[in-house]
Order: sequence, then structure tokens, then C-alpha cells
Amino acid sequence: MATGTKIKTYFEGRWHDGDVPVMKAADHGSWLGTTVFDGARLFGGLAPDLAAHCARVNRSAAALMITPTVETDQMIEIAREGLRSYGSDDAVYIRPMYWALEGDELGIVPRENATGFAICLEAIPMAPPEAATTLTTTRFRRPVLDDNVVNAKAGCLYPNNARMLAEARSKGFGNALVADALGNVAETATANVFMVKDGEVFTPIPNGTFLAGITRARHMANMRADGIKVHETVLGFADFHDADEVFLSGNMMKVTPVKALDDTQYQIGPVTRRVREMYWDWAASERV
Repeated sequence: MATGTKIKTYFEGRWHDGDVPVMKAADHGSWLGTTVFDGARLFGGLAPDLAAHCARVNRSAAALMITPTVETDQMIEIAREGLRSYGSDDAVYIRPMYWALEGDELGIVPRENATGFAICLEAIPMAPPEAATTLTTTRFRRPVLDDNVVNAKAGCLYPNNARMLAEARSKGFGNALVADALGNVAETATANVFMVKDGEVFTPIPNGTFLAGITRARHMANMRADGIKVHETVLGFADFHDADEVFLSGNMMKVTPVKALDDTQYQIGPVTRRVREMYWDWAASERV
């Protein structure tokens, strides 16, 4: 079942209306999970950081031993062609993806230059500014590069994220604040995380257990240009309970305020509001 509406699919060299089939039962990606994707956004005629997302899906493919077949510039042009059919009021999720078609003689290692490619466009509304979530802890943790492909935006990582999210929801919360293997805060089940204390911003330092997102980097650049001190550092759960504000950063909704971590309550504070405002101001410089 699709997440959004007004779906368009680019596959085998052309755009199709609707959610068309792209994989076969014997495709390596179907039965062994060799899939990667990325996600960009169109809203208000803006597609911020589209090039960065298209470039990252190629890096993710290479990390999963899938041969990327579409150059970044070409991928951007394909996406822009598909986006022209949407209205000015449509918010669209832009998802380029690769999967392996064949494996080696044992079927396990993806065969070089045997790659499927598609782009899926789905109309998914942006959340309103006041739409906040709640966090709780989870017993599940982020993997490390020694045991999983955490350097790729890979579909095979998401069952772990799903069980984090399912556990949080079973406890009555909207998302999970997740630890790395050492017990330090890494991110949430669906997005990178920031906290604010005494007007300064803190976020977990990238340590190879999670993707330091494109939107995360954009927020950090905007905040520093605005004179806000931003620290990438090791953070524990106690730091977040002591925070003045907490917000999430992800491509899907850009900025999501957090109103609670277990019994700790937060307000949607001035830094969170300013980060959202700066992102929308910056995004106006990029247009489809």
C-alpha cells in the first residue's frame, strides 16, 4: 500500500502514471534485500537539496555493492520532468531507488552492472509548524558498520527502525530516541535529533552508526550563519531530559518539534521556530 497519492513512477526509461510494478520475484533485491533509496521533497515549487539527495543514492548503491547507473545530473533532470505534472499546491516525496537484479554463483553477492533503477513520486503533505511528536526510549539500538551497511540509505536497515517505532507506539509515544552500541544517543527511529540548552544547540556527533542527514547539515549551516552555536558531541539520555528544546531533522518534514521525552515536557521554543523559519527562507533559493 502506498504512503501518498498522485503517484508517478519512472521506470525503464520513461514516466508512468501510478504505482507500477518494478521488481520481479527472482530479482536479487526482492529476495535478498539489496535495495537503496533516497528522499527529496517538492513543496511550494521548491526542491531544496535535490542534487545532494540524488548524489547520495549513488553513494548508497556503491556501499551496498550495487552498480549505480544514472549520473546525478541526469537523475535531477528525470525528477524535474516528473515533477512538472504536479500543481503548485502539491507537496511531493521524491524517491530515487536502486536494487540489484542478479547475484553471483551462490546468489549472494550482487553482480556488477546488473542494476534496477526507478524514481517514485508521491504527493504527501508537509506537516504544519505546530505538529509536534513525543519520544521514549527503546531496547533496540543502531547497528555499526562491522555488522550492517550503516553507510548507505538501505532498505534492509528499516526493519530495525520499524521495531523501534512499533515499540514506542506501543508505549503511547510518537517516536523512539535511539542509542548506539555504547549507549549514547544516536538519532530517533526516523530522523536525526537536536537539543537546545541555554540558547546553544547540540546534536550527536556522527560516529558511523547513523546517517548524518542532508537536512541536518543544512540546519547546522543555517544556524551557524545566524550566529547560533552548534555542537556535535557525545550526548546521553540525561542530556535530553535536561534540554530546553528538542527537535527532529529529516527530509520528510524538515523540522519536527518534540513536546515530551517520557515524563519530561518541552515547549516549542524560539530556536526550533527559528530553525524552521531559516530553512524555508533558504529553500526559496532553490526552485524546480
